Amino acid sequence: MSSRYAVAMSDDAAPAYAIEPIWVVEATYAPDAAETRPAVRLEHLERIARLKAAGTILEAGGYLDLSTALLLVRAASEADAIALFRDDVYMRCGVWVELRAKPYGRVAIEGEPAR
Repeated sequence: MSSRYAVAMSDDAAPAYAIEPIWVVEATYAPDAAETRPAVRLEHLERIARLKAAGTILEAGGYLDLSTALLLVRAASEADAIALFRDDVYMRCGVWVELRAKPYGRVAIEGEPAR
């Protein structure tokens, strides 16, 4: 067992786990996002897919009411987490109007792909 994981403290056969510090980036959609998003969505999703394949993004998606998108990312700092999306086509074209990041403790299970 890797030292990255703690042993579960019960008699159950629970897998070993660790708490991985990551960032949750919240991106606020503009009021007119439903109209402006379609023209740049493919470029945005292709970039998100590349970052996800690289292990930088763990999960990404938006609320269906187009209020906010949530992106769970690996980054060294709040500034680094926000910098990942500052130049995203959604920010450049005004689909998103604000970015915020909060630290988050992700439960990582032994055997999951890790960065």
